[in-house]
Amino acid sequence: MDKHIIPARQGAAFRVAEGQRIRIETPKGAQTADFFAFNAQNIGEWLSPNHTWAAHFRARPRQGDAFLSRFRRPMLDFTEDGADGVHDMMIPACDHVRYEFFGHEGHHPNCAENLHIAMRRLGYQIDVVPQPVNFFMDVSAQPDGSLVSPPNSVKPGGYVLLTARMDLICAVSSCPFDLPTDSWAINASGGPTELAVSVS
Repeated sequence: MDKHIIPARQGAAFRVAEGQRIRIETPKGAQTADFFAFNAQNIGEWLSPNHTWAAHFRARPRQGDAFLSRFRRPMLDFTEDGADGVHDMMIPACDHVRYEFFGHEGHHPNCAENLHIAMRRLGYQIDVVPQPVNFFMDVSAQPDGSLVSPPNSVKPGGYVLLTARMDLICAVSSCPFDLPTDSWAINASGGPTELAVSVS
């Protein structure tokens, strides 16, 4: 088993062979994990939350679902949910423009940058930042169509277990979002924390 700690605000990528399992945990709780997956034989095929929710007719993944690629092929199975279903597939990865939108000046760590760095460390250059699956993020649509993110309720030790359906490159980012915003509490009030990832 390969075990990794992803420090707060950082990311990492891992090779996951068909049949292997990847476990992602928020040890301290309430830390969003932006998750990306690419076909190891063709990184132009990546996990697509949009195609996944179209297949399952819901915008939140559930245990037992298959995560599909943009070519509508199964990439992973959602084998076990240890976070009470608190996950999101609607919100794109944060980037520098997102932080500027909220009034932040200067550089801020972000999930898009974390993905690029993590993939380069494995020798891959990507041109597109796909829509991630945001494990441990609580975003919901209101009756009027507006989106809200209440205080993150995922308990310490919350986790997900995924099983690869093909050889993959998987990337995980400990979401750096820490700006004080009304009704948009992505991570714990004390700020981002580390994630634990294992591949077996």
